[in-house]
Amino acid sequence: MPKPDEIRQTLSTHRAVMLYFSATSCSVCHALRPKLFSAIDEAFSDMLIQSIDITHDADTAAAFHVFSIPTVVVFLEGREYLRQSRYMSVDEVIQKISRPYNLLYS
Repeated sequence: MPKPDEIRQTLSTHRAVMLYFSATSCSVCHALRPKLFSAIDEAFSDMLIQSIDITHDADTAAAFHVFSIPTVVVFLEGREYLRQSRYMSVDEVIQKISRPYNLLYS
């Protein structure tokens, strides 16, 4: 499991990063994950995805102010750009990221 300092290092070395916070007991998390990851991979090939299971890594969740699951946090150029929690659609997440991501990589 990546620790907060390791994630911060990743944020400083990668232009686009998505953190996916979930838990082993969360059925919504397990249903959303493959759809979201597949859509992100297809639409944003240069985005790094890191998955954090808060069951085993509550300190990392707290460090990033995540208190509900699933939560998606997208960073562009080291800055938080998008935070979606609980009820979200894959299309909505993709739509919100598309323009700034494409500007970043054009």
